[in-house]
Amino acid sequence: MEQSFDYWYAGHGHLGFYPKDNHRIFNDAIAFTQPEIINEGVDEFLDPNARKLKGALHFLENRPADKPFMLSINFNLPHGAGTRSIKLKEDDDAIYKTMYRNLDLSLPENYIAKADIKTPKLPADLLKTEDRQEGYNYVDTAEGLKERYIRELEAMTGIDRLVGNLRKKLKDLKLDKNTIIVFTSDHGLFGGQQGLGGKALCYEQTTHVPIIVFNPKAPKKQKGLKSDALVQTIDIAPTMLAMAGVTPPSTFQGKNISSLITGSTTEVRNYVYTENLWSTHFGNPRCEAIQNKEWKYIRYYKNNNFSASKEIKYAKEIGIPINEMLYSMHDPQVAIYRDYIEAPLHGEKPVYEELYNLKNDPNELSNLANNPQQSEVLANLKKQWKVEITNARGTGKAEVYRYTNDLYPDGKH
Repeated sequence: MEQSFDYWYAGHGHLGFYPKDNHRIFNDAIAFTQPEIINEGVDEFLDPNARKLKGALHFLENRPADKPFMLSINFNLPHGAGTRSIKLKEDDDAIYKTMYRNLDLSLPENYIAKADIKTPKLPADLLKTEDRQEGYNYVDTAEGLKERYIRELEAMTGIDRLVGNLRKKLKDLKLDKNTIIVFTSDHGLFGGQQGLGGKALCYEQTTHVPIIVFNPKAPKKQKGLKSDALVQTIDIAPTMLAMAGVTPPSTFQGKNISSLITGSTTEVRNYVYTENLWSTHFGNPRCEAIQNKEWKYIRYYKNNNFSASKEIKYAKEIGIPINEMLYSMHDPQVAIYRDYIEAPLHGEKPVYEELYNLKNDPNELSNLANNPQQSEVLANLKKQWKVEITNARGTGKAEVYRYTNDLYPDGKH
């Protein structure tokens, strides 16, 4: 990754709330907390007069003033790997110590504490909650959830402040009227809704994320527009290229949604396909979903994955670092994940199915898959699932980049 950017100020793996604890590249920063350290990198990249960071990698002496730039700012906040490491240190900004702690925060709609679950959302042999990542256990109690929620709000406030600083810096450098800002997130998260915790399912709570595009050159009538069009994260790259006057590569599967940003009501797709093939040893089933604006169909495959609980047990017994056991990717797993990808196309049948009317039931509480009145809807979505998964997989021989611990033993992945 370091060789892929003209300017690099980042770390492999999670940064944590205090990035200096995990990555030497940040040691020269003045700040200690994640949003503020990243803010220093933003300033150095944009402003030739900003303080130089010794850890950052510069392949250009200075950003060329007469050329366009693309600045990618990424956090792993408010991810749990960052928020749970907040220590409320004495020298932390007040945002991260006291903010929101005087509020009586309400629990999410449909919240169920672990002890109160009578009927699990999914069958026990499909979603094996005993193998769930320990980092999601805060959802089991109302007290644990509220503490993590406060930390998430604090982290988001720090990010919000960085965005404000970014806009001010662009204005100070007279770049504000010619810089488009795209703000989005990677996934949502269950906070105990329906007794669930984590991100590895195909429900709206995890897959429906915001995207905000701020274009200072947009005419007044195009500002403040909202759209419920079916768009995806894979649409961001081709859209950015198109807005910059660059033709997106034909290999991109995402769509150029710049017309939607300027107010067009012409849809770029009629269906969205989503899937989760990862974190299966943490008890999560392989699952896929196809949806339009009204209906969503989810299909699950047999969960016969090896248990993370057993991996942790044996790691402790043998003396292997737990994170190495849980997260390192080795060559034999390439075959496993390749089969995850191809098996449904080759006839693997789902063992459980769900159908939700998103208009009438946006929280996906009532599964209509076995409702005879919706048999035609279900049949149509099953047909569309085959079309969309085939499109997603593409044609011809798959291009695979082998990026495993066997090939890169020091890659920290």
